[in-house]
Amino acid sequence: MKDIRTLSLDELKAYFETLREKPFRAKQIYDWLWSKNLHSIDEMTNISKDLRDQLSKDFTINPVSVDQLQKSSDGTIKNGVKLHDGLLVESVLIPTETRSTACVSSQVGCSLNCEFCATAKLKRMRNLEVAEIVDQVALIDRQSKLYFDRPLSNIVFMGMGEPMMNYKNVVEAIRKITEPEGLGMSPRRITVSTSGIPKMIKMLADEELKVKLAVSLHSAIEETRNDIMPFSSKFPLTEIMESLQYWYSKTGSQITFEYCVWGGINDKDEDIRALIKYCRKVPSKVNLIQYNPIGEGKFDHRSIKAEEKYVRELEKAGINVLVRRSRGGDIDAACGQLANKNGA
Repeated sequence: MKDIRTLSLDELKAYFETLREKPFRAKQIYDWLWSKNLHSIDEMTNISKDLRDQLSKDFTINPVSVDQLQKSSDGTIKNGVKLHDGLLVESVLIPTETRSTACVSSQVGCSLNCEFCATAKLKRMRNLEVAEIVDQVALIDRQSKLYFDRPLSNIVFMGMGEPMMNYKNVVEAIRKITEPEGLGMSPRRITVSTSGIPKMIKMLADEELKVKLAVSLHSAIEETRNDIMPFSSKFPLTEIMESLQYWYSKTGSQITFEYCVWGGINDKDEDIRALIKYCRKVPSKVNLIQYNPIGEGKFDHRSIKAEEKYVRELEKAGINVLVRRSRGGDIDAACGQLANKNGA
């Protein structure tokens, strides 16, 4: 049967018209599904039993479930999330003293080939559906309230998959997460992270969603970036920058560049100079991310000395830079490690 959550509000209204039910029934169902994130038609208490029975005959609800939950020594929680067809993705709750962040997935596997990312080693099986993305957020919100006594405060699309390669569903999920009739969360606390697909960045700018944008950059030298992120040869840095300038002109929101520093790869002075030059072309800041090894030898050499020099030179150039400490590394929940690995 069809999942009722694939229907829009207008489609629900049209369905109830065929039953000769009043249109407001559609709004009641929509509220149960998206605002309350209810997964059982039988529990829709303001709907008559006869109508609930009819809905159950015509539709189903396919919620996600936690197949395995792992807790890190630093408080991070990784969820192995089972989908209705048995496939698995991972999502992460990252707590700090003042906030809780959900790192959610958008695809089963990934269609890109970044050499330093464990998820890229997995075959892309399919895109996540809108409800499957929203369910991850609602699930982590409940976990945050349960374990940390506070609601979810931030959402990052930095889990498994490239969000821009599941563009339609990611955008619709963001609307469901942020609209008052949905989860009602602030779009300004949502960050969409992309490896850099110019056409889709421009499309996202035109959506007027008021979300933030992060770009997984790792080098502002074309040859170096293409070597560690082979797919990027299709998307030159000049084209990415043009799309980022368009993004800023449309949204007024600065871009975050995500950047790992590896010894022997991007730890030279010329790498730093290239990044500074690139950052100056659009209002931006840099997150230097602690790399999390996945067993690929050439990426296992974090250069702390070069990282410190990056910070000095970026600050000297007037560019905001933050060294982001890795979280959840002991349960393979940190950036680049999501690969459906079972912990001990």
